[in-house]
Amino acid sequence: MSRNRPKSSLELGVIGNSALSALIDELGRIVWCCFPRLDGDPIFCSLLDGAGEDRAGFFDIEIENHARAEQSYLRNTAILATILTDGHGQSARIVDFAPRFWQYGRIFRPRMLVRTIEPLTGACRVRIRIRPRFAYGATAPTVATGSNHLSYLAPGFAIRVTTDAPVSYIYEEQWFALENKLTLILGADDPVDMAVIDLERQFREHTEEYWREWVRYLSVPFDWQEAVIRAAITLKLCSFEETGAIVAAMTTSIPEAPSTRRNWDYRYCWLRDAFFVVQALNRLGATRTMEDFIRYIANVAALEPSGRLKPVYGIVPGAMLPEHVVPDLAGYRGEAPVRVGNLAEDQTQNDGYGAVVLGAAQMFFDNRLPRLGDDSLYHRLEVLGARAIETAFAPDAGLWEYRGRDAIHTHSSAMCWAACDRLAKIARVLGREDRRIYWRGEADRMRAEILRRAWNESLGRFAATLGGDGLDASLLLLQELGLVGASDPRFVATLVAIERELLRGKLLLRYSTNDDFGAPSTAFLVCTFWYIDALAAVGRRDEARQIFEHVLARRNRLGLLSEDMDPATGELWGNFPQTYSMVGLIVSAMRLSRSWEEAFWRGS
Repeated sequence: MSRNRPKSSLELGVIGNSALSALIDELGRIVWCCFPRLDGDPIFCSLLDGAGEDRAGFFDIEIENHARAEQSYLRNTAILATILTDGHGQSARIVDFAPRFWQYGRIFRPRMLVRTIEPLTGACRVRIRIRPRFAYGATAPTVATGSNHLSYLAPGFAIRVTTDAPVSYIYEEQWFALENKLTLILGADDPVDMAVIDLERQFREHTEEYWREWVRYLSVPFDWQEAVIRAAITLKLCSFEETGAIVAAMTTSIPEAPSTRRNWDYRYCWLRDAFFVVQALNRLGATRTMEDFIRYIANVAALEPSGRLKPVYGIVPGAMLPEHVVPDLAGYRGEAPVRVGNLAEDQTQNDGYGAVVLGAAQMFFDNRLPRLGDDSLYHRLEVLGARAIETAFAPDAGLWEYRGRDAIHTHSSAMCWAACDRLAKIARVLGREDRRIYWRGEADRMRAEILRRAWNESLGRFAATLGGDGLDASLLLLQELGLVGASDPRFVATLVAIERELLRGKLLLRYSTNDDFGAPSTAFLVCTFWYIDALAAVGRRDEARQIFEHVLARRNRLGLLSEDMDPATGELWGNFPQTYSMVGLIVSAMRLSRSWEEAFWRGS
């Protein structure tokens, strides 16, 4: 007999190789996988196909008379193991990974998923069901079988599973006795030119070695090391290494909260989000992602000779992202719509200029890098700085991408100031005194105007818009950016106001006023991390650690976070895994951890 399927949830693990990825549920079913890359057609899409019905869009390995499951990552890797146990105590282990390792002096990251199933105890029976869908759930493929493979075919689509498992059992979805380890390799519809058991062993050993070596050189904090390592690996999986893009999340249309229609496609590169990812990985010493991102930005800049930046780009710059609703997927737990593309590409968001300059700044200061920032890169950044000057006090959709209104957002103005401020500092390093004087003058002028117009004297705090009275969590970043000091009474007063108006238990809303879809009901997780950082900055470190531990305890069982969390239930909502949230975890952990000397030599 088969198991009862749990309803769709974000109790998911992620595997990937910075080219493609897959999400795997707690019972070992692949429920989401875009192919052949992170923004591709979701060939496994059951995560967004209703309330858990057993229809299509999955890759399942079941154990007969299922009783329980356990799941964990192989230590310090992106290799996921799921142990299934039946009602008689017999068990089998599934291991999933996407190959990634050094080969011929470059990273080998094929569009391939590798799955194995092997008996652990007893003689259990298993069933393998592979039910891809194409064209966002619209097309069921035909299946062609060979002696050692199954091909899934539709006009314009083709994938193949090569295996040493009995092909007829898979094709007919029949139960069979699991007597030895079996391997299934999913990829393009091409032959595999070696024994799959040998390929799996070789690729798994090399992939495990790659991840453990990558983790070995991370500069992790003493406290919360496992949480930080898992977050760092997840951020790496959200990079599309071929172009240097970094996606905001691997999914589309998981709602920010139930019954809200706040369903968006996050499989693209937001310049702002990518900056935060680069910042977090740089703190850990993983600077290659920054170098790749600068390469991505160079290609974006080539598309925008005027220096005007869109807030979001495809993972291959130049591809358009028109937003539309697909009719053949019912949505996460039936919460339609399912959207593809994102209208944010047509918005004006003026903080992007600061995000790019901030993301590139370390290139000029970090002597560990094989290639430091030079005059050529600086010139490209100055073009963006000129745009920052032009747009610093112009209306935009803001950090939160309001669709129904524009305003002069304090955060956007502050990011434009940050662009000018960092350009002045870079000019000093390059010995360009004339440019240092110019950019310092622009930054100082801009800072004075922002502080004057953002401060609301009658309310005794900063406002979310210049000359306005609204409040949002992005004001917590004013001290992070360096526009004001943490000890500035104006910042402290703003922090107190944010606590009073936006705190729900130990979680923080991004804002509490109505937007285009009503008032938010779930906490935006990165805002809670910003709040934690602000508490630490003003000296309330013990409170910050308590709240940080509270959030850590509410990650899913594999240590991952989505975009949002219900303050009442702790349930995760929003696209998954969310880079913003994993970045917040890393930055807060780095700030709050005891030093190695304090903890290891002097601590208990």
